[in-house]
Amino acid sequence: MLKGSKGSHNGPLLSRSYFIKARDFQSAGKASIQIKGLLKELGYPQGIVRRATICAYEAEMNVVMYGSDGDITVTIYPQLICLRIQDQGPGIEDIQLAMQEGYSTAPPEYREMGFGAGMGLPNMKANADMMEIVSSPNQGTLVHLDFSLDATP
Repeated sequence: MLKGSKGSHNGPLLSRSYFIKARDFQSAGKASIQIKGLLKELGYPQGIVRRATICAYEAEMNVVMYGSDGDITVTIYPQLICLRIQDQGPGIEDIQLAMQEGYSTAPPEYREMGFGAGMGLPNMKANADMMEIVSSPNQGTLVHLDFSLDATP
């Protein structure tokens, strides 16, 4: 179970989920664009919108490339934005290795499209205030990212 930071905050102000279809490169990025629009509409600072959007996009692309469908949920608390990404894909065999910049299991056809540089998880870690991954082979992956409104950019 993911720990996250929710427990220390009042209940959520808003929560929305977006479906991500595996291998649907035509629709890839739409969920992260919707999340960006939502955060901008709610008046969040540009810096936190940018960081959350980068993470949402990286996570969304990982589901498109590796997952067997999934979803991304944005939950907004008074001082916290949480992203929760879940898929039913093959899972991550070695999370520590997958977190290394440049490590990728992307097949050649994804690399030819410009994906699979091995920067997705490291970019998420660099842009989130908290990142937690739960995954195991053949069990899918769950990623939880927090963005504190109190954090210094």
